[in-house]
Amino acid sequence: MELLLVGIGTGNPEHLTLQAIRALNSADLVLIPEKGADKADLADLRRTICEEVLTNPATRLAGFPMPVRDPATPDYLARVNDWHDAIASRWAAAIDAHPDAKRVALLVWGDPALYDSTLRIAERLARSRPIEVTVIPGLMSPQVLTAAHGIPLNLLGAPFLVTTGRRLRDEGWPDGVDTLVVMLDGEASFTNLQPDGVSIWWGAYVGMSNQIIDHGPLAEAGPRILATRAAARAAHGWIMDIYLLRRKPNSHSESAP
Repeated sequence: MELLLVGIGTGNPEHLTLQAIRALNSADLVLIPEKGADKADLADLRRTICEEVLTNPATRLAGFPMPVRDPATPDYLARVNDWHDAIASRWAAAIDAHPDAKRVALLVWGDPALYDSTLRIAERLARSRPIEVTVIPGLMSPQVLTAAHGIPLNLLGAPFLVTTGRRLRDEGWPDGVDTLVVMLDGEASFTNLQPDGVSIWWGAYVGMSNQIIDHGPLAEAGPRILATRAAARAAHGWIMDIYLLRRKPNSHSESAP
């Protein structure tokens, strides 16, 4: 069996490459993860993308229930590994329900290579059955964020770092870089930084029809973003956001006491 991991960008059907469209149309089965009523929009977006690009009448869609992380497991990595095991089991059950499917596709937000665990889950699935994994790259959310704001990702000749909200919150601003791209931040961890000399470019639902963006000095834009973020989460029941932080070279932004 071949497993196609198809990067789909950030929810806009126009983000799909021609390679992605061809791959989806070559699939016998497209699996759609379902995360409950409060995140039904995510499954609906995947289905909408398929409706727009699928021209092969033989390609079927099949939903499957996504497990949730067990909050009772105190260790973060153990909690995530248990969750990935559970997802692999759900994939296996969904695939086994369609034994004639020789090519199965999964739509992956952004790109499977960046802060996404689809490839690690595919490794688990490969332990129980012979599969060939094919990755179709997609637009990454940092690209879509910087395009929405019309800014370069890096300063001239300078590096940047992509990190998570948890690491920013726990470890502060890393040494040696003045530009951070922060993903997977459920707690607006930029509030833990001293804002002096720091600017933020923030976006939620980037690339989608309901995209929201804001930017400015962190001291001024931060409170606006917090309010906008809370309102968007209340309106939609979920939020996907990302932001870029940039400080003036040689400034020192430490974690707030």
